[in-house]
Amino acid sequence: MGEARGAQEGILRRQTAREPAARTYARALPVVPVRARGLTIEGADGRRYLDCLSGAGTLALGHNHPVVLEAIRGVLDSGAPLHALDLATPVKDAFVTELFRTLPPALAEHARVRFCGPAATDAVETAFRLVRAATGRTGILAVSGALEASGGACGPRLPHPRDHRCPFGVGGPHGAELAARWSESALDDPESGLPGPAGLILEPVQWDGGVIPAPDDWVRRIRRLTADRSIPLIADEVQTGVGRTGAFWAVEHSGVTPDVMVLSNAIGGSLPLSVVVHRDDLDLCRPGPHTGPFRGNQLAMAAGTATLSYVRENGLAGRAAALGARMLAQLRGLTDEFTCVGDVRGRGLMIGVEFVGEDAGGCGADPASLLRPVDRPGPAASELAAAAQQECLRRGLIVELGGRHASVVRLLPPLTITDGQATAVLDRLSDAVEAVARGQTDRDTARTGH
Repeated sequence: MGEARGAQEGILRRQTAREPAARTYARALPVVPVRARGLTIEGADGRRYLDCLSGAGTLALGHNHPVVLEAIRGVLDSGAPLHALDLATPVKDAFVTELFRTLPPALAEHARVRFCGPAATDAVETAFRLVRAATGRTGILAVSGALEASGGACGPRLPHPRDHRCPFGVGGPHGAELAARWSESALDDPESGLPGPAGLILEPVQWDGGVIPAPDDWVRRIRRLTADRSIPLIADEVQTGVGRTGAFWAVEHSGVTPDVMVLSNAIGGSLPLSVVVHRDDLDLCRPGPHTGPFRGNQLAMAAGTATLSYVRENGLAGRAAALGARMLAQLRGLTDEFTCVGDVRGRGLMIGVEFVGEDAGGCGADPASLLRPVDRPGPAASELAAAAQQECLRRGLIVELGGRHASVVRLLPPLTITDGQATAVLDRLSDAVEAVARGQTDRDTARTGH
């Protein structure tokens, strides 16, 4: 064990020396994976971890799922080209056929699929070029808290309704209604700075923004606003797609059919793949090399076909809805027990636990300290969230941070997680939160003397 730990430490030291400070996951998660299966990762030091990061959502079926490995081996053994630009191949045809089986029917009937570079940002930029060419306009609207990939958006952002930290201070249906009215006014006011945008992009559940589900009524309202004004609606399903939220595509919760869908991460079955699906009447971009040379990854298409069909045939979206609801219900008890937990939210197997600071009463477990204004949450507590992440890691649980000031612990387990594994994840996370709360209480006592 000591030799294995030394080998891991050597790899980590060399990574630190050779790679820039911009490393993201490696800085907070000093793990060197050597084997993985399903939810479990084994590090070079022999430790086992439950992985609720899932390759930033690319692993819908977990690590090394047999159907994915079989699909990849099938291509490798067949002698088929591994890279084919945008040429037609049997592997690509199978992927597109399976993808169309899963799309919202109203979109699938009149859809085109556009392959682009392998990253989600490539797909977002491709979607922006698409709607700009189709409308002759340039501005792109996004809602507040949207992914950095939407950084091409121009002008002020539209308000995103939420119960916790509602921009209008009310939350619930009233807050969502005010957000919709504000957006409608801004779109129609010639002095708002939002005249005639080429498109509007939204995430059905904001992931980097802190796991914030968009209310279904608000999504329907935005769909009506954009349709009435001939503004293409772009659904960013990079993180939410392939059953993650309890529906195959998260827009289906609201019954909305977008004009454009941006897809990546899980659709490649853990390998790099991104596509844009759009209405056929938007197909006005001229042919050209702007979509990049790496849009013909045959291994990713084969792995993606296997993943899409497995999720569809085994009802994993419904499984995510049911299990996610149970996990959320249990985790919401943390808000009653610990005042440092300001909110627990999510949809399906996208779950976020937000930590708040002393203005919300500190992080103690003293029942007398639980009384705090629900409409005035405390400041985002990034240091507490970071401490919780490290406490999780000590207990063999890998989680990610995000949201306002990185104050949200985020869970993104594979859709294949078992009930027993879900219980283990919840137990380890709850223990980690308790440890953070206890440590904060000890520090407060040391500071005040009582």
